[in-house]
Amino acid sequence: MLVGHAQRGNGKDGAMAGDASEFQTLRDKAYASFTEHLLARTIMPGQFVSQRELVEITGLPLSAIREMIPRLEAEGLIRAVPQRGLQVAQVDLDLIRNAFQLRLLIEREAVASYCETAPQDELEALLTAHCTARDEAVRWVTPTVLDHAQELDWAFHDRMVDSLGNHLISNIYRVNSVRIRLIRLAQTRMLPSLLPAVMGEHIAIIEALLARDAQAAVAALEAHIEVARRRALGV
Repeated sequence: MLVGHAQRGNGKDGAMAGDASEFQTLRDKAYASFTEHLLARTIMPGQFVSQRELVEITGLPLSAIREMIPRLEAEGLIRAVPQRGLQVAQVDLDLIRNAFQLRLLIEREAVASYCETAPQDELEALLTAHCTARDEAVRWVTPTVLDHAQELDWAFHDRMVDSLGNHLISNIYRVNSVRIRLIRLAQTRMLPSLLPAVMGEHIAIIEALLARDAQAAVAALEAHIEVARRRALGV
């Protein structure tokens, strides 16, 4: 009888574990949908939204939305305002300063490490891809060229950070990337006029990486981030 009880208990525990896993998946989907809509400008900085509106926007159940909200609050992407509802983060000087400072701290460490560990063929492929994107932009910026350059931009920075092999840092960086893109919402899709310069800044970093010159790579990265920060500040 004791064995029977244990078996039934294990079955119940397994079902509960399965339910928890499924619920966590829904919560993660809700978070991913929220950030996607935020960067697509369906949801705007400073906007007030209700939980019911988030259900409609994400297409996910209210329970998942309620579980997602504490995570968004902890990450500074949303805040609860008494008697008004939920307010999406507003872009201000503090957000710009904090987000770019965190970005610099993480990427400075990442590029120095990547300089030592990046495979040569990977760096050569990155250089070719960036030179091609820059040259295409100089001739004519089509929507396809713009899309490719934006993906190349994000992927390059993500790759450097992920090369650290620290998932905690990678997760923090991904969250901060949402803040950076929120700050530059008008430039969520890279502006055509900026494309050649941004690709050029990346090329300077990659060339330093190919030379295995960590000091030069860090300096090129710092210059690149500073240009982006000043652009976000409008100076």
